Amino acid sequence: MASVRIREAEEGDCGDILRMIRELADNENLLDQVKISEEALRADGFGDNPSFHCVVAEILPPHSEPQEPRVVGYGLYYFIYSTWKGRSVYLEDVYVMPEYRSQGIGSKIIKKVAEVVLDKGCFQLRLSVLDWNKRAMNLYKALGAQDLTEAEGWHIFCFGGEAMREFAGN
Repeated sequence: MASVRIREAEEGDCGDILRMIRELADNENLLDQVKISEEALRADGFGDNPSFHCVVAEILPPHSEPQEPRVVGYGLYYFIYSTWKGRSVYLEDVYVMPEYRSQGIGSKIIKKVAEVVLDKGCFQLRLSVLDWNKRAMNLYKALGAQDLTEAEGWHIFCFGGEAMREFAGN
């Protein structure tokens, strides 16, 4: 098995991150909803006041091969605030390319983000998963995450697009 490195994303990774965002959306049958651009990722994640942070998983080639490392996964996260608990992190996406799954890369991405949570003095790491993605749910539970839909009955809602404009009166 090839060597894997998890590192903080750099601005030059935005093309790979966008490619994988599209792959993830396609896997979820939601590709038509991806509106983000590589330029927006650069501006929003790598400016003076980033809206998100990201780690990437790289496959490192053997020393005998002159190839560059290949970015095969990512974890995109941002800081949130719980009025009950305080500072927290929301892991928006965890993605590993299909041909690199079942090698522990997803767990390594989540672990790296969990290290950030602890290093920044945050209380918790939150994430969401689609109800049909049993494989991901089983992984998160195996890593110690609690399913809040099961445990507390939480549902996620979103105001977006036209509904938000109508509600806000614009």
